[in-house]
Amino acid sequence: MKRAKGEEDLCGRMQEEISVVNTYARAIITTASEASADVFRDPDTGFTFSQYNAPITTGSSYITFRVAIPSPATSGQAYDAVLQVVAPISAGWVGLAWGGSMTNNPLVIGWPNGGSAVASARRATSHIAPQMYTGATLQLLSKGTKSNSTHWQFTVKCTGCTSFTTSGSNTKSLNPSGNNRLAFAYSKIKPSQPASSSSPINVHELFSYWDHDFSSAGNTGFQELVARNL
Repeated sequence: MKRAKGEEDLCGRMQEEISVVNTYARAIITTASEASADVFRDPDTGFTFSQYNAPITTGSSYITFRVAIPSPATSGQAYDAVLQVVAPISAGWVGLAWGGSMTNNPLVIGWPNGGSAVASARRATSHIAPQMYTGATLQLLSKGTKSNSTHWQFTVKCTGCTSFTTSGSNTKSLNPSGNNRLAFAYSKIKPSQPASSSSPINVHELFSYWDHDFSSAGNTGFQELVARNL
């Protein structure tokens, strides 16, 4: 049966509106998928990481910080953590503060060294160059440590980074089931002795902090994954 012209116009407008709604729905689905990108499953190491991209310029340059922890991990108790950092080649060194500030918490500082990288555990009690720290032990994971012409990356297991003394006899434990305040700093100037984990480093050019979600960082078989990546 042939429609009248008015009915044809109405049907045409309805089809256009349906097309717009479908396009909008696809956009929402795409946005939701992109928003869930804070969980990264590393094909090289097998770890599932919770990640944060820290901007270091007003453009699109950033440093990626990824954290993986055992599952289950008990709140209020120490547990190991794996940190993976991906930085542009322009970054001379990058540091992560597990307590969210420069002072009175474990710092993991890394820098490129040839085709690999070096990681160093440090701590500062005031705003001066951080010193070597024996309260945390780092184990570099070779399968997650590399560099190329644009970026360098290191992956390290840290023992002593999730529960630590802050000042005096005060202690802090990171919540394995929620958000924890972390901080980072970086410099474009490479350490003067890049092959040594105790090398002096220059003052940072930028620092910032964020709340990192540890609840999506859990890994069953955590120790087996560590052993597989040595």
